[in-house]
Amino acid sequence: MDDSDPFATPHRLPTSTRPLLGLTILVVEDSRFACEAMRLLCLRSGARIRRADCLKSARRHLQIYRPSAIVVDMGLPDGSGADLIEELAQTTPRIGVILGTSGDLDGEDAAMEAGADGFLPKPVSSLAAFQAAILTRLPADRQPLGPRLLFDEEIRPDRLAYQDDMAHVADMLSERNDGRTLDYVAQFLLGVARSGEDHVLVSAAQSLARTRARGAPVTAETARVAGLVQERLQQRQVI
Repeated sequence: MDDSDPFATPHRLPTSTRPLLGLTILVVEDSRFACEAMRLLCLRSGARIRRADCLKSARRHLQIYRPSAIVVDMGLPDGSGADLIEELAQTTPRIGVILGTSGDLDGEDAAMEAGADGFLPKPVSSLAAFQAAILTRLPADRQPLGPRLLFDEEIRPDRLAYQDDMAHVADMLSERNDGRTLDYVAQFLLGVARSGEDHVLVSAAQSLARTRARGAPVTAETARVAGLVQERLQQRQVI
């Protein structure tokens, strides 16, 4: 893999207000809502964003270029983000910053054990926290010169992206209802609902995940999740 970053622009040096200027961040995320939050965070910070919604797409990106940093969701439709993090942590030359992200509180342990440099719990909405997660792990020669202005801005993604995620879940539940699909739906909804501060849906996703883990019937939990998703799809203004 080429050690250079073709998207980095050395003449565009980071500044105190745009400390990630010149960097390219690959975001591996299947949620449209969470990805929109990442897009806004990168935009405010000066970074260029590249996006992949699954492991296959991420690996295709990585065959073409090496980003400055990568943020990997721990639960993806075609496998675990921990697998990709482990691959990247052992690859030479190594990507400068490897971060995991998840709405599942157990995701941090999995990311760090796989070799991640850090972890971003969902919702990822604080501009200062996002910038610090990247900057504190960058080599010294990529740090912005002089004092850095920290803006404690909260990012609010477009709520239409939340509805896109609800439509994705509705389609999955209508197509198949096997155990693997339900496990993915529970994980996906947990991250999306936490990002959207939808506490009712968080509770429903947690209940589905717990029931699946016990091996008990999930008819009631699946019906509850499907009903809540349909309610949100029918609302003009989500939540």
